[in-house]
Amino acid sequence: MAVALYSHPDCAPHAMGAGHPECPERLAAARRGLEKAGLMARLEERLAEEAPWDYLARGHAPDYLALLQARSPAQGLAALDADTAMNPHSLHAALLAAGAVKQAVEAVLAGEFERAFCLVRPPGHHAEHDRAMGFCFLGNIALGAIHALALGCERVALVDFDVHHGNGSQDLLAAEPRALLCSSFQHPLYPYSGTGATPAHIVNATMAAGGGGRELRAVWEDRFLPALEAHRPQLILISAGFDAHRRDPLAGMAWETEDYAWLSRELVALARRHAQGRLVSSLEGGYDFTALEEGVAAHVGAMLEG
Repeated sequence: MAVALYSHPDCAPHAMGAGHPECPERLAAARRGLEKAGLMARLEERLAEEAPWDYLARGHAPDYLALLQARSPAQGLAALDADTAMNPHSLHAALLAAGAVKQAVEAVLAGEFERAFCLVRPPGHHAEHDRAMGFCFLGNIALGAIHALALGCERVALVDFDVHHGNGSQDLLAAEPRALLCSSFQHPLYPYSGTGATPAHIVNATMAAGGGGRELRAVWEDRFLPALEAHRPQLILISAGFDAHRRDPLAGMAWETEDYAWLSRELVALARRHAQGRLVSSLEGGYDFTALEEGVAAHVGAMLEG
């Protein structure tokens, strides 16, 4: 069955200032990686649409959504936190990023595609119920998990392998035991969360700076893969960040491209066993263009081969 690629060119004009690492060129780099690997011709590309406001309100506070609308500038930049700002295109891009995941979840659950990758920005896993932070405005993938449950799934799993803790996803899913959240992340590192007590369906694992493939496999084989097997998710969603790569300038891990391929293959195999192969992934971090090219190609390649 086909694998879909959800994207939109209007995700690119969102920009947060000269030199900001979460830049429009990230999308071009990821797409370039897919093209170099010969994967684009094997993907069914679909144009993302804006998520509706009532959909966003399932995870975000109405006052926060109103703030996003009110702060969206006609020109220049409007800062929401120290490293998260809006330009005139940002709100539209954020709505497209959330909407892409919504569409992907609907299409995969309807059997139109077996799996889907959302090549969108801004990322989403730091966006909490009532605030933007860490380059993120809306909880793209967590909202997709909530949507899948509303569409009839009894159990879903959100897997986050970004180098930073998915505090926003944890915030949105904290009261939803049907959604297992597995998040591995470097610690200490922004946002300096994820080490406290959590409900049983929130499984966090810290990793020390310098850890590579051996440490990655130990964490996932010892903690996350058993938890996922026990949960038996009917849909797997992925926060696909590529900033644990050794080349990334914002972190200190030492993952290689093959580590992303290994983990992606494991998740596809798990989706085969429990979720009829159904899997939806969305781009999060990754700020070295070469690492992003290679990581996205390895990740999507595993989705195509599984």
